[in-house]
Amino acid sequence: MGEEGRAGPHRADPARRMREEGEAGPERADRRGGPGHGRGPGGQGPRAGKAEGLGEPGGPVSTAALGAATRPSEPRARARSAGAMWAALLAVCNWSTLGACAALKLPQIFAVLAARSARGISLPSLLLELAGFLVFLRYQCYYEYPLLTYLEYPILILQDLILLLCIFHFNGDVRRAAPYIALLVTSWFLLTLQKWIIDVAINLCTFISAASKFAQLQDLWKTKDSGVMSALTCSLASYTCAILTRFVIMMTLNIWVTATVLRYQKTDVKAE
Repeated sequence: MGEEGRAGPHRADPARRMREEGEAGPERADRRGGPGHGRGPGGQGPRAGKAEGLGEPGGPVSTAALGAATRPSEPRARARSAGAMWAALLAVCNWSTLGACAALKLPQIFAVLAARSARGISLPSLLLELAGFLVFLRYQCYYEYPLLTYLEYPILILQDLILLLCIFHFNGDVRRAAPYIALLVTSWFLLTLQKWIIDVAINLCTFISAASKFAQLQDLWKTKDSGVMSALTCSLASYTCAILTRFVIMMTLNIWVTATVLRYQKTDVKAE
């Protein structure tokens, strides 16, 4: 009782004990879990307080800070995704156009061979079309464009030459095609004698091709008979022009020729 009697009043007074702890200073309060508990180095506030930025290494990072750090990359990711999509679409358009051009005149050639006649096919239209293809191909070769930008034109020229030979063959004399072929070969070299010649020719190229379609339309209007004209060939020509937006005029004219061919084909069926 003597020991407890002497220590009892001191231990039993909580107010006095709190005053002593307050006088011990912030160091003791910090160790005991007081107001300074959890402060970072130098007592500059709670460690979690730096999470308002990017946080300390190994420390907690707020959701807002993460969002701010990652948000600028989202537009770049969307732009890359859109770029990849457009590149894939362009590749599909390029290769589908090349495929359509590779088979463009085949239905017409097969129709002529099956009927053993070139009735309904306009010779001036075919020659003008050949001239337009030749100018465009020569221009691309002269300025050394990549092969894939004009690969379809050699194929188209070859098909038109076959069709030209078929027309003269079934009209009685294939040798009559020789002067036209010689003129095309000569033009190939004349176009690049001077730079301005090929530059002027390429500017006239669309008008030459358009004139070929008008020549075919004029022949159809005059005879009111599509003969062995292939609607499939005209439709493929419309597709290839639709892919190449600079040939919108040619697309319209090809669709016009297709519609006229189909109209007169129906007329022939009714007459039979």
